[in-house]
Amino acid sequence: MPFQAPVRDLLFALTEIVDVGQLSATEAFAELDRETMSAVLDAAAALSNDVLAPLNRPGDVAGASYQNGKVTAAPGFAEAYKLFAEGGWNGLAADPEYGGQGLPKALELAMFETVHAANMAFGLCPMLTQGAIEAIHAHGTDRQKKLFLPKMIAGEWTGAMNLTEPQSGTDLGALRTRAEPDGDGGYRLFGQKIFITWGDHDCTDNIVHLVLARLPDAPAGSRGISLFLAPKQLVNEDGGLAGPNDLRPGSIEHKLGIHASPTCVMLFEGAKAELVGQANNGLAHMFTMMNAARLSVGVQGVAIAERAYQQALEYALERRQGRSAWSGENNAPIFDHPDVRRMLAGMKARIEAARAICLLTAVSADLANAAPDAETRAAARLREEVLTPIAKAWSTDAGVEIASLGVQIHGGMGFIEETGAAQHYRDARIAPIYEGTNGVQAMDLAGRKLGLEDGEGARALIADMRAGAAALIDHLDDRLAPIGQRLDAAVDAAEAATEWLSARRGEPDALAGATAYLKLMGDTVGGWLLGKGALAAADGRVGDEAYGEARVALASHYAETVLAQAPGQTPAITAGADTLKALDAAALGR
Repeated sequence: MPFQAPVRDLLFALTEIVDVGQLSATEAFAELDRETMSAVLDAAAALSNDVLAPLNRPGDVAGASYQNGKVTAAPGFAEAYKLFAEGGWNGLAADPEYGGQGLPKALELAMFETVHAANMAFGLCPMLTQGAIEAIHAHGTDRQKKLFLPKMIAGEWTGAMNLTEPQSGTDLGALRTRAEPDGDGGYRLFGQKIFITWGDHDCTDNIVHLVLARLPDAPAGSRGISLFLAPKQLVNEDGGLAGPNDLRPGSIEHKLGIHASPTCVMLFEGAKAELVGQANNGLAHMFTMMNAARLSVGVQGVAIAERAYQQALEYALERRQGRSAWSGENNAPIFDHPDVRRMLAGMKARIEAARAICLLTAVSADLANAAPDAETRAAARLREEVLTPIAKAWSTDAGVEIASLGVQIHGGMGFIEETGAAQHYRDARIAPIYEGTNGVQAMDLAGRKLGLEDGEGARALIADMRAGAAALIDHLDDRLAPIGQRLDAAVDAAEAATEWLSARRGEPDALAGATAYLKLMGDTVGGWLLGKGALAAADGRVGDEAYGEARVALASHYAETVLAQAPGQTPAITAGADTLKALDAAALGR
């Protein structure tokens, strides 16, 4: 069966779990309704199903190519990008002043899930353009906004993020790319950047590079980083192109996955550039783009999991072997083997949980910008801050694990490239690494995010989850009480772990338990949101009885298999760092 964008699941998550309807009460999104969301997602599904998905496997085989200092996209990608741009998808949530449609980020991310699931390598190009648009919109001058945003929002130009250098990965304070004043109010960039996704291609005639670099008098470390804009083709004041800039790709990487996404080594050889925002405050400015990318990468984790799940489900229904555990049929579909059904149910439940986490984060971001009162905006911003590392890390870890289960369900055929299951696993593996590794996300959550507003963000989230558990336990539908009881126990564990970590923020003990804590929080938030879906189904808000029954069953399975393990995760969080300290290089065999 060809890929089918999960429009019904996306609409259910938006309307019944993360309450996107509350955005309609804001002036910015007053005209948002279910019909609009459904129309947008149906149109996105048509593009994703019919255009992007068929290019996924051929793109993986052919890959992007590099020759004579230029990058050529995989066959069919340039034509597909033209259709993407013509559809207005680049401007879905962008500012209408610059040609955008002004729809919520939550709907934009739902649309992008269909794109990434259909073709993750393709989706990376417009995804990074979105982040560049947000950064320029937030920190650029009026001239920069008027000159660059309309072209980027229209999809005529793309954007790229240039951070990493050979000696400077997560520690951006060690970067060496320099920006020298050119005497005319601009700058010249000199240096090398690596791992630049879609840093060069032939899908558009210009690429807007956002580049971190140092001014000559900049202080050392992260406090001396500035943000610069350097287009591939220079731009006249009327928006016309004025010839090539002094930057080029030096090569493209040969990677485990996402072969059709060109990952470039970019060389800046005196490239003309202009400062974005304030000098020496570039890292803070770039975080606008990085935070947007982190949430988008979380959605990538959901998307690649969805693609792997759909293929595994189809294979399990078609592949016949052994006796059915339920009907006794010989030569039955392997779907009727309890262990295969167990894997598929776990995949589906975690996909729905991760999807809801990412969309709740996006709705929080929308409210933080558009809510009519300051108190609601502040609370929503705090919720977004706490959820972002969970959305990025928990969802991408789930993506890898679910894609791995997809290979497992295929058995030996999953290890053969021709079936395509291996590609999903290979593609998924990058997501826990880029835009801040998942370990960095965990440290951010257990460190900075727990300290925001004296811990109010975590407390408010735990209180909402506690109320969700109570609603499940007290519901008249007795299927929901066991879900609520499992959720309540998980919330107990999350609250205890939060208190323990909050008392030790920044200490080695807290850092050692950070990854286990993020997993516990993700497991618990996911269970809470699946529980909200089950409540909607039990209250008759679904319409389709069979679909409602499935939502209750998914929440129950998740509670039995994921939430049930939550209380046992606390020791891994509170073990401290002494054992790790003792396991030095000598103890580990060197």
